Amino acid sequence: MKIVGFAANNSLRLGVVDGDAVIDLQAVDANLPGDLGEVLRRSGGDLSALADLAKRAPASARRPLAGLTFGLPVARPGKIICLGLNYLDHVKEGPQRDNIPKYQSIFFRMLTSFTPHLTPLMRPKKSIQLDYEAELTVVIGKRVKHLTLENATDCIAGYTCANEGSVREYQRHTTQWGMGKNFDKTGSLGPWMVTADELPKGGKGLKIESRLNGKTMQSSNTDNFMFPVPESLVYLTEGITLEPGDLLLTGTPSGVGHARKPEPVWMKPGDTCEIDIEGIGVLRNPIEDEK
Repeated sequence: MKIVGFAANNSLRLGVVDGDAVIDLQAVDANLPGDLGEVLRRSGGDLSALADLAKRAPASARRPLAGLTFGLPVARPGKIICLGLNYLDHVKEGPQRDNIPKYQSIFFRMLTSFTPHLTPLMRPKKSIQLDYEAELTVVIGKRVKHLTLENATDCIAGYTCANEGSVREYQRHTTQWGMGKNFDKTGSLGPWMVTADELPKGGKGLKIESRLNGKTMQSSNTDNFMFPVPESLVYLTEGITLEPGDLLLTGTPSGVGHARKPEPVWMKPGDTCEIDIEGIGVLRNPIEDEK
């Protein structure tokens, strides 16, 4: 099931994608929250009620997918957790090439740093070094702590795509990456969440690519994770309680703009960047300058 957040009638809404149409779930149940995270919190991660709503939706609840005003897959995630350096080939193209990590590199992003599918990414006034990063994103469905490898993936509601856009100049100012990772509207999420039952366990074996103006820049597979999803969830929950609607961005493969030869390639106004993950879809954003 593909669950999409969108804006209509001056409100956030949820829909189920059905071919080239979206079934507006609020048109079936006006009391349904417009935030997938809240639905997950209320249901304990069980999304069968959404499937039931979609099945009994009248024809009038269907909207064309074309022209939809997309929202974020989770409108208000409680935590946005990011893994850095999770593909060995990406480690080797960066400043940590001689320091292969033994543990997951964890950092966090703010909600204001993300924008939805088809909405512009903003190149900031203070730097031209806006880089693309294709990433598989895990949506947490249940409140969990102290997971094991045997049960880690049971907490996953689904998966979406991310462009974990980075302002490299600011990322390199210190050993802490937070500033360069949190400029307003420099990353994106979407276009929707695909429920976990429709993809391999832990998001294994998925082709992942980024394209800039139609040219493939990154191409890899989630089998190349240094720290697979179950291991990362176990590590995180040794200390952090994960809650419904939390997001985990799982790192990017090689081919990023800062490592391009003979010169870096940055996203600039007029460009279009696409993140394509097998079984999920294509996240697409134009690039504009910050006003």
